[in-house]
Amino acid sequence: MRRLTISVDDDLAAQFDALMERKGYASRSEAFRDLVRRALEEQRLDSGSARHCVANLSYVYNHHERQLASRLANAQHAHHDLTVSAMHVHLDHDHCMETLILRGATRDVVELAESLMAQTGVRHGRLNLVPVAIEKPGKSSGHVHVHPTS
Repeated sequence: MRRLTISVDDDLAAQFDALMERKGYASRSEAFRDLVRRALEEQRLDSGSARHCVANLSYVYNHHERQLASRLANAQHAHHDLTVSAMHVHLDHDHCMETLILRGATRDVVELAESLMAQTGVRHGRLNLVPVAIEKPGKSSGHVHVHPTS
């Protein structure tokens, strides 16, 4: 681990300390590391250099919307290679929330997420992407290892 020393003006330091306290960080160092990780992840995603990702997609929809539940399920089945897990929650008599864990090529994950969120009747969709490196340890294992890139 390397030590960095930075200087900031008093007002910015006070705002940073308030942010740190509000978010529950135990130290400035951990808060700073998270800010740097987030900036690096955003840069990788924006530049297109994040070839693979894991993601959480959550959305709320009205299950009475014509064929919507079926369209959503069909899209997930059509992309079973990207869909790691799905959780379905009934919010009330009309609305459901689904949360999907996705893994794969960033471009493919984004396309699937956008197509699901664009379905008529889906609202409050949000995608959280984390760039990762994918390692296949051996042909006989049949699984992959996923490592965050920052």
